Amino acid sequence: MLRWLTDPSSHPGWPATVGPVRIPAGLVTLRPVKMRDAADWSRLRIRNQNELLPWEPTGAGQWERRHQPSMWAPLFSVLKSEAKHGVMLPFVIELDGEYAGQLTIGNIQRGAVRDAWIGYWVDRDHTGKGVAAAAAALGVDHCFGPVGLHRLEATVQPENLASQAVLRRIGFREEGLLKRYMDVNSRWRDHLLFGLTVEEVETSAVDVLIRAGRASAP
Repeated sequence: MLRWLTDPSSHPGWPATVGPVRIPAGLVTLRPVKMRDAADWSRLRIRNQNELLPWEPTGAGQWERRHQPSMWAPLFSVLKSEAKHGVMLPFVIELDGEYAGQLTIGNIQRGAVRDAWIGYWVDRDHTGKGVAAAAAALGVDHCFGPVGLHRLEATVQPENLASQAVLRRIGFREEGLLKRYMDVNSRWRDHLLFGLTVEEVETSAVDVLIRAGRASAP
């Protein structure tokens, strides 16, 4: 049996700080979520309600109420537990050391599959600046490196052109349409399925951005 299955402290890729990579907006780094993130998480989630609500799964209760700082502790407990059990990697996206969003690798499967999904969100002040693409590239390289995965996938609503652009920029390809895939904003919505396997990444996802002139070594 793999050691990390019986000893959570040896879980590959967690906890870990990934990066940084430099983009014109600054240095992008991924770091594990922490209990002290409550205030930043709440502030950014509430101020980005209009930007996030159209794309995220339907939740119970009002947005502002379920994103109060007091709601972070139980969420953090779940995220940390899932990470220690090897099924999730929850990261904070930092831009020049400041909380700028989150990136999560979820539903990690081992054995003959070795895949997971990747999702992310970035504060509206940093959208369109390459932050999400840099963070996603770091996440891809971490998953195909230390974590030992073979495939990553992401689902995006057809109307979410910005997120599609992020995925395409680092090598994800569109695989198909999932009809009425997820309950988002109180309606079952179609999603495009994107996929990427380790064989399709010639060097690294970060290197793809560097060669395109969108990033550089720190």
